Amino acid sequence: MHDFTQVQWDEDLIDDCHYLIRLAIREDLGRSYDCTTVSLIPPEITGQAVVTARHDGIVSGLEAAQQVLQEMEIPEIWEPLAKDGQIVSAGTKLAVLRGSARDLLTSERLLLNFIGRLSGIATLTRQFVDAVADTNARIYDTRKTTPGWRRLEKFAVRCGGGRNHRTGLYDAILIKDNHLALRNDQLTSETSPASAVEVARTFATELHRPTDNAKPLLIEIEVDTLQQFDSALQSQPDIILLDNMSTQQLSDAVTRRDQIGSATELEASGGVTLDTVQAIAATGVDRISVGSLTHSAVALDVGLDWLPAPALP
Repeated sequence: MHDFTQVQWDEDLIDDCHYLIRLAIREDLGRSYDCTTVSLIPPEITGQAVVTARHDGIVSGLEAAQQVLQEMEIPEIWEPLAKDGQIVSAGTKLAVLRGSARDLLTSERLLLNFIGRLSGIATLTRQFVDAVADTNARIYDTRKTTPGWRRLEKFAVRCGGGRNHRTGLYDAILIKDNHLALRNDQLTSETSPASAVEVARTFATELHRPTDNAKPLLIEIEVDTLQQFDSALQSQPDIILLDNMSTQQLSDAVTRRDQIGSATELEASGGVTLDTVQAIAATGVDRISVGSLTHSAVALDVGLDWLPAPALP
């Protein structure tokens, strides 16, 4: 199987998380403080609160929430009661917070924003994954992510059981229609899909020599007609992206690929929805990329509820 690097919860992702958190803190507190909480809550009051899922879904963002407390330098006790990637039902307690009442109230919205956004992506991803469970197709995300949130959102896709497409423009070659159009407009010799793959392969081979110990660049090319597909298949790229093709065209492409015993994987893309994904998967394509996983996911409703103080003896 040809595949891209999969995002994991690691130091690089934690760094991304802290950049976002610092921006979120600046948005919420500016250069000041939580004037409502400071005006109403004495500094010595402590308490505890619970983060609860208010709808069924897949949780993601609990690791990120811990980073919020670290970045805000809040010495609260964070006790996770669930794990990223876990199936939860409405009413499931996700975590308990204990500490300064002021700190808990000030950090509430930041915590819930991260958990809600990422859990929404994980939940939608699982719906797509479940829809194609009886096929060999795998669900992939895209680069249609919220600026600055890409690696976190791709991590949420993984929590939902999906796969990560390329992280950015640097870790794979994906020849799009505009690349071909520009070459054919500006260069004297016509560039076919097959020749474009060969040009890219030469570049990738020179860039990543075996002595460099670098992971080879995957080469993928986008086509939107079967004529373009036949041309691209001649050069045996790692992946051919079949853009906005009908299910009949997708089936034809799979048949043509299989007839020559090619190892090239086929990826369906373009306007994929929960209503259409099962039929697309049934054509025999290997992967389906879905932009809506990250650009249209609805946040999972999660809340933070104050727990009453224990009664005095």
